[in-house]
Amino acid sequence: MKRIAILGSTGSIGEQTLDVVARHPGRFEVVALAAGRRVDRLVEQARRFAPRIVSVADPAQAAEVRAVLGPQIEVVAGDAGLLAVATEPGDLVVAALVGAVGLEPVLAAIRAGRTIGLANKEVMVMAGALVRREAAARGVAIIPIDSEHSAIFQCLSGSRPDQIGRLILTCSGGPFRTWSAAAMANASIEEALAHPKWSMGAKISIDSATLMNKGLEVIEARWLFDVPAERVDVVVHPQSIVHSLVEFRDRSVLAQLGLPDMRVPIAVALAHPERVDLDLPRLDLVEVARLDFEAPDRARFPCLELAYRAVAGSEAAPAVLNAVNELAVEAFLAGQIGFPDIAALNARVLDAHLAEHAGEGVAELAAVRAADAWARAEAQRWLAERANAPRSAAPRAGASASAAATAAPAARAAAGGR
Repeated sequence: MKRIAILGSTGSIGEQTLDVVARHPGRFEVVALAAGRRVDRLVEQARRFAPRIVSVADPAQAAEVRAVLGPQIEVVAGDAGLLAVATEPGDLVVAALVGAVGLEPVLAAIRAGRTIGLANKEVMVMAGALVRREAAARGVAIIPIDSEHSAIFQCLSGSRPDQIGRLILTCSGGPFRTWSAAAMANASIEEALAHPKWSMGAKISIDSATLMNKGLEVIEARWLFDVPAERVDVVVHPQSIVHSLVEFRDRSVLAQLGLPDMRVPIAVALAHPERVDLDLPRLDLVEVARLDFEAPDRARFPCLELAYRAVAGSEAAPAVLNAVNELAVEAFLAGQIGFPDIAALNARVLDAHLAEHAGEGVAELAAVRAADAWARAEAQRWLAERANAPRSAAPRAGASASAAATAAPAARAAAGGR
């Protein structure tokens, strides 16, 4: 019986994790759950799976949940609650929070010796080098749950990093794959949220629309698999059947295929090194008939190149990019900025960081926190300036981001890289 704790149990990944657990009641036990604001749903989960401890984001709601669940289940709250769930005695912590909030609980779980099932990509984006060092020092395995990184994990199957030629991440291209730049400039929130293949939360859906999601995955792959980012490629694959590929030094290529369903990579992480049955539709290659691949358009989707610039620029730069992107997505979802402004804000703050800190390393968590806080302050300042500017003077955002992001790919192509 494998004991499971879930950080982010009421989100999309958390719900699907519990679905996999429910399909194998004799194999997995839920010992701890942490949720955000969906307290009613957390209560339903706690009643069904009977964990030892649950955590809510708002301490004011803890008493209400405690009264409903009774004394058998401990109720905690806030940041301390997340840490308590992450370190509850168990075997595997599923990190399914969204954003920077997941970093410290994951580090706490690693330090407590828990295996990590990682769906919270910002953990490796913000502090990949630090997290990798901590996990290696304690012999802790980090098993990716992102479909692309799970695919790579499965393809590698114990291969050493020095056997890898390159990693190839696939992406659907998002809702705007075939849209012109002019059309994207006027995209609505609803259109940006309408992912063609995956059912995800709002933040990840917007990141998929900008291709920032793929950029963050490039950074994540760099640290998860100890492969330099220049050997991590991205291809657009609209069918979302090939979830990613590994090219080895001998030029052989392995791919992991399957119908798009996040329960598969979740089950891989939960059961590793074994496999469990999932009553899901089978992949019918004859029905699929064709698999298409194309290069991502870096001019229309500059956020992808910003991620490459960040991981090459400094160890703190990915944390900066992640932080500003979180605020940019929030501002877009709130109707404060347009779709192209997400890339422009990301580029502006990243450029400011690299102008002062290019090449610097990160030795401890405090430096990651400082980079994150600085980026958020810079982003808030830009948003405030934009809100206070006369409408006619407020710049349309796409130009600066595109100009900053399109020079590097040409240079890399000339050098035989990406």
